[in-house]
This record gives sequence, C-alpha cells and structure tokens, in this order.
Amino acid sequence: MYKIFDVEDRVRVGPDKFILDAEDAIKASLEEKWEGIVERDVGIVLAVTEIKEIGEGIILPGDGAIYYPVDFKVLSYLPEQHEVVKGEVIDVTEFGAFVNIGPLDGMVHMSQLLDDFVSYDMKNATFTGKKTKRVIKEGDLVKARIISISLAKGEYKIGLTMRQPGLGGLNWKEEKKDAKKADAKKDDKKASKKK
Repeated sequence: MYKIFDVEDRVRVGPDKFILDAEDAIKASLEEKWEGIVERDVGIVLAVTEIKEIGEGIILPGDGAIYYPVDFKVLSYLPEQHEVVKGEVIDVTEFGAFVNIGPLDGMVHMSQLLDDFVSYDMKNATFTGKKTKRVIKEGDLVKARIISISLAKGEYKIGLTMRQPGLGGLNWKEEKKDAKKADAKKDDKKASKKK
C-alpha cells in the first residue's frame, strides 16, 4: 500500500551543493539519502515529496558540509499482509515465479501457483496445471495475495499466493468465459438436433 510518512532527520549538505538554493540543496541531499532505501516500518521510500520545516544548519569541525535538521514527507510503498496486488511475472524458475508488484518484486512458490498439481517445463520456463491446463509464464499479468513479508534494512522478501478464488492469471477469466461460451454452443447444438 502506498503511504505518505512524516519524517524528521538531520541531513548532510555537501559543498558540491552550495551553488544551489538552500532548500533545493537540502531536498537533493534528502533524495540521495532516502529514496530507494528499505525500512521495516516505512517500506521502500519512493520519493521525498515535501519539505515542511528546515532548522538552523551547523558545521562540524573537519567537515566542509552543513548539517540541517529537517521535517519532511516521503511517499513509500509498504506491503501489507493479505493485501491483493496485481503484477507481471518477470521470471520463472524451477521453484516458483517472481512477480513485479510495482516498486518491489514478490515470489510465488510453485506450491502457491495453482490449486492444482503443477509441473515445471524447464525448456519453455513455464508452469502448467495438470487438470486445469492453465499456464504461467514470463510476461503474464497476475493477481496475487501477499502472505509473508520480511523487510530488513536494505533487503526484503515478499511471499505471494495465487491459490485463492479470484487470484491468478488475469487471462484466466477470459479462458473461463470462452469455455462457458463453447459449452453453451454445444448445448444449443444438442438441443437443436433433438428437435
């Protein structure tokens, strides 16, 4: 889930940014320090959106930079347990599929791909359901639910499932509709033959 957090921090503005306006220099320094980091309570920081307040800067002996206390806002993506997400399958391996869910990637273990026995085709890098014949391959758009989250400083792991009703490949809905239409046509033909 995308969220905006209020953050207080002391930021170092190096001499290379002294040619900029003070607020621009501070924002650039905050962006360098914060954007792209992964924090447990914040998620992955996507952008510094607003500087609310800048305190008085100080210079430390032996360092040519100025340190400013700053209150600011950041936009982040913090995945939540049981959140339903849409994404694209970006890699298929023998143990599961990796799905890009926006700013992060999650992994669907092969046991969580389908509510069916699943076989892996190494040559084509696909998973296929034994009964359903549904296929999962790189480039597929899917809907999944987050079932596990591990956010550590700089690292993350997100576990996904597609075994619940309404989840899985977005093209599977079309397959169901096509199958229902084909069944309806067969029933119509049988009914017209009986007459």
